[in-house]
Amino acid sequence: MQYRRFGKLSFNVSALGFGAMRLPIQSTSGEADMTKIDEFQSIDMIRHAIDGGVNYIDTAYPYHGGQSEVLVGKALKDGYREKVKLTTKMPIWMIKSIADCDKYLNEQLQRLQVDYVDFYLLHAMNKERWNTVKELGILDFIGKAINEGKIKQVGFSFHEEIDFFKEILDAYDWALCQVQFNYMENKRWEEEIKYAASKNIAVVVMEPLLGGKLAANQPDEIKAEFNKIGANRTSAEWALRWVLNHPEVTLLLSGMSNMQQVEENLGIMDKAVANNLSAEELKIIDNVKAIYEAKTKVKCTGCNYCVPCPKSIPIPNVFSLYNEANIYNAVEQSKSFYKRVMRLENDALPCIECGECETKCPQKLPIMEHLKEAHEHLTI
Repeated sequence: MQYRRFGKLSFNVSALGFGAMRLPIQSTSGEADMTKIDEFQSIDMIRHAIDGGVNYIDTAYPYHGGQSEVLVGKALKDGYREKVKLTTKMPIWMIKSIADCDKYLNEQLQRLQVDYVDFYLLHAMNKERWNTVKELGILDFIGKAINEGKIKQVGFSFHEEIDFFKEILDAYDWALCQVQFNYMENKRWEEEIKYAASKNIAVVVMEPLLGGKLAANQPDEIKAEFNKIGANRTSAEWALRWVLNHPEVTLLLSGMSNMQQVEENLGIMDKAVANNLSAEELKIIDNVKAIYEAKTKVKCTGCNYCVPCPKSIPIPNVFSLYNEANIYNAVEQSKSFYKRVMRLENDALPCIECGECETKCPQKLPIMEHLKEAHEHLTI
């Protein structure tokens, strides 16, 4: 296991962190119930990772319907708590008052069966949630919780448009920021993580495999590109090594779902060191990205000029799912997400073909036609 300095703090952290968002679940008939964690297997995996050198565990209030924190608490019994830095997150979208901050933090500590967490993150920050933080004085609450010993350090995870990142980053003395970063993401993120590192803020990377899409169901042309130099690496290894090739990255989180993934990731960590990929290897990854991008169905840039839609259709999100289904051969995964989540918000079905979106689109896309295609492919 390789270790990297954790930003401005005086300790070294394992390059691999265990993300407790995709734990194995019990086999049941019908649709998967993410709250039914396979406790025996999950505890075994987490402890095996720690025994293999992992010293950073990440969970959050909503993971596995609230059961992830409970499971992590059980896994860190028998002396394992003392071996790791433990992170969980404040569910900002549920906070309506400062009293709620206290309520949820105390509930989380109880779930985890600990007196404190090493890192408490403001979860999934965006403009609306950042306004909540400022209006309610949540950072003052954080300072109080630190003084009371319930929290050691504070950070935030980020899912908003990249242009908003620096505003949050510069607004407080954060210990860490958690961002999505992989070889398919916007290249501008390389600039942002360099900026964070220049401020001695630790950079924790989530979704290095893009939710597993960069590790499964790869088309033959992708496999052929990766095999060009005969490195005998899995697609997961290529992706993880690309992330950790960046010296500004402190660690990456992997949401491991079985022991095989734990073993594979542990085996990669000694080789995935900073500035270790050759120019030829980086070119191969660029070629793979180009192959994936060529499979894009809708050339949507996610600029959001087309929203709000009069019928509240989240147009860029629909197109993102449609593209991912085709690009990464993730049809069933995209269909499942569309069924479970998008329909709660609003899928593409209510489109009344008013054409307002098309008049606003800088790319001049036939949005109404693409919405019909996307809905059909994600529901058949």
